[in-house]
Amino acid sequence: QVQFVESGGGLVQPGGSLRLSCKSSGLILSTRRMAWYRQVPGKQRDLIATILTSGVTSVHEDSMKGRFSISRDDAENTLYLQMNNLKFEDTAVYYCNLGPPVPGYWGQGTQVTVSS
Repeated sequence: QVQFVESGGGLVQPGGSLRLSCKSSGLILSTRRMAWYRQVPGKQRDLIATILTSGVTSVHEDSMKGRFSISRDDAENTLYLQMNNLKFEDTAVYYCNLGPPVPGYWGQGTQVTVSS
């Protein structure tokens, strides 16, 4: 059974940084295209960034390019999202999943709140 557990969120001031982690059980992350998503209450879940099995990465929102980066630690079977220069509008619940996502694989997510 595949399970993703996200962590690393929290309360941060504008301009601050966070690194989110996604631990996987039941799936070797390096064998699949993986992605980070985020969701604001009342809105759809949006794709943030993807990493291919080759390690090639993409950040999909112009507002996040240069601030967010996705990476993977194959030894730890963990996916990361480094977020720098955080803005108020980055407040959301952040999730990892395959890209495209598998509905049954959504975890609880990790809350990121950017506030002064």
